[in-house]
Amino acid sequence: MSASGFPPLAGVTRPAVIDLEAGLGFLSRLPLANPLQAEAALETFLDELAGTPPAAPVYLNLLEQARIPLCFVEEELANRYVNKPLPLGEVEQQAFRQVTGIWRKVTRAYAQCAQLDADTDDAEHPRRVALILHRCLYYTGMLIVEHHRARREIPAGAWLDLHGYYASAEEWGVATMPITDALDPHGRPTHCAAAYASTLLLDIAGPYSLSIGDYGLIRRWAVQWSSLVGVAAVPPDEALPAFVIDLMQDAGLKPATDSAIPENIRKLDTSRLAITLTQVRRQLAQRIPPGQIGLGDDCSAGQCRKLLELVARPWTQARAVRKFRRHASSGVARLAAGFESVHYLISGGEFAQPESTRMYCRQEFDSLFVFRHMEHPNAKLQIRQPGPSQRPDDWQVVNQSANGFRLMRSIAGNKVAHGQLLGVCPPDGERYFLAQVTWLMQDRGEQLVAGIAALPGAPRAIAARPLTGAGGAAELFSRAFLLPATSMVSDEASLVLPQGWFQAGRILEVNDEGESAQVMLLHVLQDGPDFERVSFRREG
Repeated sequence: MSASGFPPLAGVTRPAVIDLEAGLGFLSRLPLANPLQAEAALETFLDELAGTPPAAPVYLNLLEQARIPLCFVEEELANRYVNKPLPLGEVEQQAFRQVTGIWRKVTRAYAQCAQLDADTDDAEHPRRVALILHRCLYYTGMLIVEHHRARREIPAGAWLDLHGYYASAEEWGVATMPITDALDPHGRPTHCAAAYASTLLLDIAGPYSLSIGDYGLIRRWAVQWSSLVGVAAVPPDEALPAFVIDLMQDAGLKPATDSAIPENIRKLDTSRLAITLTQVRRQLAQRIPPGQIGLGDDCSAGQCRKLLELVARPWTQARAVRKFRRHASSGVARLAAGFESVHYLISGGEFAQPESTRMYCRQEFDSLFVFRHMEHPNAKLQIRQPGPSQRPDDWQVVNQSANGFRLMRSIAGNKVAHGQLLGVCPPDGERYFLAQVTWLMQDRGEQLVAGIAALPGAPRAIAARPLTGAGGAAELFSRAFLLPATSMVSDEASLVLPQGWFQAGRILEVNDEGESAQVMLLHVLQDGPDFERVSFRREG
């Protein structure tokens, strides 16, 4: 392994891109089974094209032929950092820099190709311009996508680049000119306005609050339905809609009150998309499978209903109403992650098996054996209890609402994953409560920003174990939490269990301060990568 964490690369032969045949031959020999090697070769290929560019038609043809292997290789590399907790490790960071770097490089290559194409009298010139601008929009959009998937703030200038390419498409009159796209699995034509709209739709869907699986599904729908969205200037005699695009501001769709110069304003017409969303939701209610209505075969009807409800407001540009109003706040909150640490902090002590199932671990046995001459035969066994496995981190409170906080801290500290379970001690409190990470991003200043939502009820640290077998034979107890019913938030009590425990109708034995009871699991109310909050019914 190299110092960076990547395996060393064998020598990559510098391509002699002199003509179309040489370039196509080089692309045909890419080692796609080794994504790192192939990525290095493609980067060298793009550098060679930029350094000694061939004629514009050859240049464009070669870039088009490189699209499929390029996207395949970069997706393989992206797996190193997608869905990883923040802050990213060095290997993950390097992969992120490589992928975003290649998207910037291929965008510049298409732009250079446009500069070399001076044959404006050719009847096919407008179509080539449309193709080049679409690719610039697509790859700039991919730069934004990678920042979403890595939970990083969009870099400065990315939105201005995207707006600039779309404005050029408008200026040339090719914004809606149909072009082919080899990356579309169904072979559907597309155009510049659709590529532009898909990135805008994706950004307003709340990407930093989505799981990676949900993000991928919404991204597919944004691309699929982007042709239903119109992008147009606002006539002088027409009032501005609630949300607009300002081509001269480094941001996506934003409130109209923040924009001033009418010439730079564009609006999204999502009326046709709204009709489609209504039709799709109605078909799901009629129990038509998602695959039959174009939502995909890899998603459940329940997941589709939840996500369509989530995107319905932003994609139809309806103002969202906050359930809980936020207000500015300050102070330092303490956050702990991991079942063991959170259980320790809420219980105030190390987890131990109830006496009926007490078993000594190897460390305890060794301690007894080595120091047995120091123990009084009638004295109660005392084993040294370690503290939590992870020390809580300090987070600055940015604002708060009735059910959560927005927090910030430097990247120094424990890793944080979207959706994970946390123990949180607020600035004005002494006890920890349970919360979930609902929004997570690393900003340009290398700060982690997180939104957390409290789980309902004051948690009690308990022990739980599944009962299995006809005779009710049981496993050892594991850490769990009981959230009592609260009239203000939740009318039913719930259990917080390790991820993967839930099975409808499963019987658990729970031990709460020495008292045992059997419960039947009913429904999953909430979940994350490391926990499930479930409803239950007491048995007996």
